[in-house]
Amino acid sequence: MPEEAASAEHTDHASHAVPEGGEEYWDSRYRESDRVWSGNANAVLVREAEGLTPGRALDLGCGEGGDAVWLARQGWRVTATDISGVALERARAHAEEAGVGDRVDWQRHDLARSFPDGEFDLVSACFLHTYGDFPRERVLRRAAAAVAPGGVLLVVGHAGLPSGHDHPDHAVPPFPTPDEVVAQLELPEGEWEVLLAEEHERLRTRPDDGRPEPHADNAVKVLRLP
Repeated sequence: MPEEAASAEHTDHASHAVPEGGEEYWDSRYRESDRVWSGNANAVLVREAEGLTPGRALDLGCGEGGDAVWLARQGWRVTATDISGVALERARAHAEEAGVGDRVDWQRHDLARSFPDGEFDLVSACFLHTYGDFPRERVLRRAAAAVAPGGVLLVVGHAGLPSGHDHPDHAVPPFPTPDEVVAQLELPEGEWEVLLAEEHERLRTRPDDGRPEPHADNAVKVLRLP
């Protein structure tokens, strides 16, 4: 998902009548406000992708399209997926406004059930967390399998639950360490190089009062050897 909107990050969910983590849940979540995310690309994606030669990119969990639009502006051909049709419609409009609508293929996927076809020079999974029963490890292994030789997989995630998100009625997803993410990918020895596996802090906006606060995230970047 792209970076959080300045007004509220993951505001309280108004609808609990649909299964957590499913298509209806996320459509309902996005309908709660005109914009959930800031529209900007994730800072780690920008930092780690700026030096790459543009080719084919896959954005998993694209939300309202901030990352995909940024990649398209850099010259990438992007396949962008999300479980929410509402989010994808907003993302498509964002791309059209940015003049890169013809460079992004928007696809609706519940990644627990389906996955885009093809090989990619960059596969990005930024904050691919959701409530409910989501097979994140299996999805990330499928993401690694979609990386072309010489390509890169970038996984960015939370290192823990942000403050203001302690909802006892939600099944909180696991937050693995960078080393745990690398281990979960089950990369064949001799075929991959770990370029980055680190925890870092960033400022996020508190959903209750709008104040900035530091929050720990982690990032893993691996290269599939040619």
